[in-house]
Amino acid sequence: MSIIITGANGYVGQELASALLSSSPDITVTLTDIVTPAIPAAAAAQHTSRVKCVQADLTSPKVVDEMFTESHRFDTVYLLHGIMSSGSEANFELGMRVNLDATRYILDRLRAVMPGVKVVFTSSLAVYGLAPAGFVIDETNFPPVPSSSYGSQKLIIETLLNDYSRRGFLDGRAVRLPTVTVRAGQPTQAASSFASDIIREPFNGKKAILPVSKETEMWICSPYTVVKNLLHAKDIPKEAFGESRSVNLPGLKVSIQEMLDALEEIGGKERRALVEEKYDAAIDKIVQTWTPNFKTDRAIKLGFAEDVPMIENIRQYASRFA
Repeated sequence: MSIIITGANGYVGQELASALLSSSPDITVTLTDIVTPAIPAAAAAQHTSRVKCVQADLTSPKVVDEMFTESHRFDTVYLLHGIMSSGSEANFELGMRVNLDATRYILDRLRAVMPGVKVVFTSSLAVYGLAPAGFVIDETNFPPVPSSSYGSQKLIIETLLNDYSRRGFLDGRAVRLPTVTVRAGQPTQAASSFASDIIREPFNGKKAILPVSKETEMWICSPYTVVKNLLHAKDIPKEAFGESRSVNLPGLKVSIQEMLDALEEIGGKERRALVEEKYDAAIDKIVQTWTPNFKTDRAIKLGFAEDVPMIENIRQYASRFA
């Protein structure tokens, strides 16, 4: 089985690659990003021979044409690349070029040279705008009207992927990720980056900035569960999706205060003291458009896993990275 991951230098891409390689000795993985991806540390010792790392600027049609050819068919294409929420809001042209134009070109190239290939696209709950207070969203009861350029770009690709799947061009699955936390590695351009920063940086002995109110509630998911669900996404029979290939993945509603309390319980008062409250209106404006209330019955029916409690999430992070 041959699998490719775009945006593979990111934390989720690296974790997904490692999980894929560990899941079967018959899987080979191509990792691609704007900078040559690293072989995941967890896979370097025994799986190196099954990993190919490729530097690729996916905004170049020539590069995409050379990457996806009739002579080498992938079984699954994971599309994880993108300019994150704050980056897309700050640089509209770049967000459109990477998140929309490049992704659409990849989809068109795939339908031309490997029709019917399985495509797993990481979308976002940013496709939804601000819901009424307390309103619980599922895939059918609230229209996706994004309040950010990032969310708009994701929704457009979802729509294309659904239509391409309806027509039999591709076999698409658009999984809408909650905010993934706790991410290891470096801060990202995501408006939600602070949700990992306020846990990760204190465990590294560094200060972290909290740009929103502690009363803010978020819909999050642990990296372990997200990766588990990305693995599962490729194995769902296409008929199970029905008319829509988009699904809201399971997550957990938590307040920032609950996250900080869990940090203190696992890491102690000294680490909790490293989180500094410093309001950022631009970040808060984006975050406040994300509802924390979701009903994920459809995802559960499709076999996706529910998330672990916040305290267990941080415990998992601390046991591995702290």
